[in-house]
Amino acid sequence: MFKLTGSVSGGTILVTDLDGNPVEPICRFAAYLLAKAYSPNTALAYARDLIHLWTFLSTQGIHWTSFSPELSAAFLGHLRSVPANRKRRDTSIRLVVSEGAPVAKGLSAATINRALVAVDAFYRWAIFTGAFSVANPIVKKQDQTSWRVSDRHRPFLTGILRQRSEVRELRLKTMQRLPRPMNQQQVEGLMAATRNLRDRSLVLLMLNGGLRPGEVLGLHLADIGYGRRRIFVRCRDDHPKGARSKSRVERVVDLHDGETLETLNAYVMHERPSDADVPFVFLVGGTGVNRQEPLSYSALARLFARACERAEIREPWMTPHALRHTHATRMWEAGMRELTLQKRLGHASPESTRIYTRVSDAVVVAEYRHALGLDRPSQTTDGEAL
Repeated sequence: MFKLTGSVSGGTILVTDLDGNPVEPICRFAAYLLAKAYSPNTALAYARDLIHLWTFLSTQGIHWTSFSPELSAAFLGHLRSVPANRKRRDTSIRLVVSEGAPVAKGLSAATINRALVAVDAFYRWAIFTGAFSVANPIVKKQDQTSWRVSDRHRPFLTGILRQRSEVRELRLKTMQRLPRPMNQQQVEGLMAATRNLRDRSLVLLMLNGGLRPGEVLGLHLADIGYGRRRIFVRCRDDHPKGARSKSRVERVVDLHDGETLETLNAYVMHERPSDADVPFVFLVGGTGVNRQEPLSYSALARLFARACERAEIREPWMTPHALRHTHATRMWEAGMRELTLQKRLGHASPESTRIYTRVSDAVVVAEYRHALGLDRPSQTTDGEAL
């Protein structure tokens, strides 16, 4: 049996082997990511992916500096044999691989591709620091697809720079999944199942403002502009439980729906602990030992799941982030332009916004019925509606 553990403590990531010895290359790479202001969750995910590489290298009896393009194909096969861990995300990294153990459902193609990205980034860092002296074992090639796109849709300056983007030789095809918004009945059930002003405010900010869960949890009291009816989404790294904005671009989110800010104000005035000396909006209430602590990701996920269960609408895909998907889909279908939606959601790339601009199944059915004339009133022979 081979076991590697890692933990986050004091802003650092530690990965150790079975004997408790630090795996120095992974630890130093993770420290590099944190120094570059990568999200702690991203640094953790990369460390977890590199543990897969170290497990593979250990089974092959190979040092990480001997990893080569020839071995990368075998590493891909190793990743496809790793059982997926569907349990709740934890802040620790634990991976146990045992010979002869039954293999559960494997990692998804997206997870495997992310692991290859992590390995690629690790070896680029190793080359940059002089710890690895040969070419990156994750081989890349020029992306030919961009040159099959018409001139109108190519990136600006493509023809001048003559630079082609690169893609990895090793990658799996992934299924393109559209975001799943909640329907009106599910939204109404969820709202009816929220039991206090705090939880209702959290839901409304994501549903009517399109905020990410981390952005909601990281809000300060000073970020609420009641007079101008808006929320300021700031880039901070001060949340004690790791909540933060995914985007590093600050933005303003207007809230003119007539319910969100009113509910938020009622929570701040009447339900939020009045003696709290922290700037965060959403705190743990009650009288327990965690009172006045900023709400965490896991607490938000739990209260959302419990509300869905009370409303009897629980689905595996239904997470707090689904509220943001719902907002984006509603705004697009109501006529908001793509660039406007991109700015409202805080997307750095228009490609992230474009997933919401695809026609939904409901719209396809509606326009199909309209084309067949099924939604038009029936006519009598003298032109009167039946």
